[in-house]
Amino acid sequence: MKKKSTIKHAPMTQFKNRQGELLVNGISISQLKSKVGQTPFYAYDKSIIQKKIQNFKQLMPSDLQLHYAIKANPMAELVNFVAEQVDGLDVASVNELNIALNSGTQSSNISFAGPAKRPIELAQAVSQHITINVESFTELDRIFGICQQSGQNANVAVRVNPNFELKSSGMKMGGGSQQFGIDSELVPQMLKKISDYGLNFRGFHIFTGSQNLNSDSIVLAHQNIFELATQLQQSHNQDIHSLNIGGGLGIPYFPGEIPLSLEPIAAPLEALMKQFKNEFGETIIAMELGRYLVGDSGIYVAEVVDIKDSRGTTFALLDGGLHHHLSASGNFGQVIRKNYPVAIANKMEHPIEKTIQIVGPLCTPLDVMANQYELPHAEIGDIVAIFQSGAYGYTASPRDFLDHPQPIEILV
Repeated sequence: MKKKSTIKHAPMTQFKNRQGELLVNGISISQLKSKVGQTPFYAYDKSIIQKKIQNFKQLMPSDLQLHYAIKANPMAELVNFVAEQVDGLDVASVNELNIALNSGTQSSNISFAGPAKRPIELAQAVSQHITINVESFTELDRIFGICQQSGQNANVAVRVNPNFELKSSGMKMGGGSQQFGIDSELVPQMLKKISDYGLNFRGFHIFTGSQNLNSDSIVLAHQNIFELATQLQQSHNQDIHSLNIGGGLGIPYFPGEIPLSLEPIAAPLEALMKQFKNEFGETIIAMELGRYLVGDSGIYVAEVVDIKDSRGTTFALLDGGLHHHLSASGNFGQVIRKNYPVAIANKMEHPIEKTIQIVGPLCTPLDVMANQYELPHAEIGDIVAIFQSGAYGYTASPRDFLDHPQPIEILV
C-alpha cells in the first residue's frame, strides 16, 4: 500500500450527513437513490446554490450585477431556479439561448458569447434583441447583414481580448493570441465600424480566465480590467451601457486548495466601480459566474458493482465513469491528474481503512475516478459520491462513449 498523503481536500461542509448517510437538501443518499430509480445520477442541492448566491450578494458591492453563465450547468430546471435570483444570463449556443428565454429572463438581460457563432444563431439573437458579444470583424459584418435583411437593429457588445492575463487561473482565456474576442489594440477600429453600421452599442465584455482561487490575482485583474475599460471608453464618444468584467472565481477541487474568500476582493472592486461610474456615468457593471455559483452544489453518484484485488491494489468498480464525468477522471484539461473529493455516501461516519482505486466500467485505463484514495471499507452495493460536480459534469462528458446507460440529473 502506498504511503498516505498528508495533503487533504477542503472539507465538503456544504453537505451534511445523518446516521452515516450523506444528505442532499435534507434527503438521505439512499432515499435519493430510490427516488431517482437508478445509478449513476447527478444531484444538485438547491439550498447550497441559494446560499452561495446570497453570500455573494451580501459581501460584494451592492450595485454589482450578478450574471449566470449557463455553460457551467445548462440543466433547464437549475437555470430556472438560478434565473430568479440573478440579474442576467450568459449563453454560448442557440440551445442555451432557448433555455435562457424559456426561464422567463428578459431578453435585454441575456448576452451571447463565444467564437464562431453561426449565421442562424446570430439571426435568432438579433430577432430576440439579445446582446451579442462580438468576437470578430467577420461576425460584426454578418450581424450588420442580418440587420439589413430583417430591418431590425442589433444590440452588440465588444468582447475584448486584453493585453494581460489572469494570473493563477486554472484556464487562461485572455492575453496573448486568443480565439476569443477582439485584441484590445483593435477595439477602436471595431467601435468605429459599429458606429458606421448604426448598431446599438451596449458596452464591453472583458474576460481573462477562470477557476482562480487567489484573491490577490483577482484584485489585480479587476484593476487591469477597469484601466483597460477606461482607455477604451476614452477612445470613442459613445455612452457605455454596461461593462461585463467576467468572472474567474474558482472553487476548490483538489488536495491543498481552499475556498476563495470574497472579502479581500469586494472592497477594491467597490472602489474601482465608484471611480469608473464617477467618470462615465451610471454604467451597469456585471460579474459573470458559472461554476462558482453551482459547482459545489452537485454530486455525481454511482454504485459499486464489483470489488477486486490485483497484485496488491484494491479496485472498486462503479457503474459510472469518465463517460459521465470526464472532468473528475482528469481528462478534461488536467495536465497532472488529481482527485476530486470523493466519499462512500452511505458510510460517511465510518473510519478510513485503506487506499483503493475507484474506476468505472469502460474498456480504457483512462476510466479512473479516484486514484489511490483513502476511504472506509468498500463493498458491493455501496454508493460513491464525487463532490464538486455541479459544473462542467453532465454536459461536458462523452456520455455516448461505449453506449452505456445515460445518467439522470435531479435538482433537489
